[in-house]
Amino acid sequence: MLTKAQGDELRRYAQARSVSVRLAQRAHIVLLASEGGQDKEIGDALGITRQKAGRWRKRFLECGIEGLKKDAPRPGRKKEISAAQIAEIVRRTTHDKAPMATHWSTRTMSAVSGVSAATVGRIWKAHGLKPHLVRGFKLSHDPHFQEKLEDIVGLYLSPPEHALVLSCDEKSQIQALDRTQPGLPLKKGRAGTMTHDYLRHGTTTLFAALNTLDGKVIGTCMTRHRHQEWLKFLRLLNRETPPDKTLHLIVDNYATHKHPKVRTWLARHPRFHTHFTPTSASWLNMVERFFRDLTQKQLRRGVFHSLKDLLRTIQAYIENHNDQPKPIIWTAKASDILEKVKRAHKTYDKL
Repeated sequence: MLTKAQGDELRRYAQARSVSVRLAQRAHIVLLASEGGQDKEIGDALGITRQKAGRWRKRFLECGIEGLKKDAPRPGRKKEISAAQIAEIVRRTTHDKAPMATHWSTRTMSAVSGVSAATVGRIWKAHGLKPHLVRGFKLSHDPHFQEKLEDIVGLYLSPPEHALVLSCDEKSQIQALDRTQPGLPLKKGRAGTMTHDYLRHGTTTLFAALNTLDGKVIGTCMTRHRHQEWLKFLRLLNRETPPDKTLHLIVDNYATHKHPKVRTWLARHPRFHTHFTPTSASWLNMVERFFRDLTQKQLRRGVFHSLKDLLRTIQAYIENHNDQPKPIIWTAKASDILEKVKRAHKTYDKL
């Protein structure tokens, strides 16, 4: 027996197009049952089994209309791997080495743990483990790390007035590589191809200064990267920048940047101020990001038939970059970086 409210709600579900087909069918079952229909009659009318009709008639009697809106919880398949086995796979992955290999794969772990490779993959995904990946790092042991870090981050976060902050470095040994055969273009179902062997047409060194204020780059290529070439680059910066601006150059600890002749030249040009990054901390020099983009977008897959071809490509990339530059926005505080470095030193001191 249905109340008027129950009947109205069930008829609304049975006729509505916005509810799920399952809920509409269940509402039909209960409505036919309220009219005196038996399970077999209801099943024949709706094209379902009598067992299904009886199951939802019983569910309505036990739970009401709310019982029709969701399926009953099912026990599901029993787990074939225990928590102890999962913990052992995680322990082996993080603490042991694979036999005759530097890292685990799903198949090598499957062989020693007695579970399928797919199960190993699911366990690694659930615990955020990626044994096939490795990231490079280098902790700086510079005794003046904190002072240099605060100096450079201070330039990024609060540059001096009437001054330009230039992130400077050189990318050496850029090779003009020419492939021995032309590659095939990318098409549906096939990646582009490139021969594994190549011809060398010479090398060049890119000297670049990234203006952190507007993101523009001043760059030039030279055959070598000695102190003589560095002095030429400094003279270029002196010509290409407004003469009334003080220049703060962020450079690494390469010996070329500290050569006595370079120091003498800087002493004669007081508007130049040099700020050295800590040793093993080239990530503080933002021009490295420009070098990374140049490598990924032009050099790594590039084919250069001559050294001049390479030089034209680099110059064109710099000009294109300067047409739509993006300023450098540094957000990390020196104190936050120092805390991370301290935690890293504590971790590796325990190893």
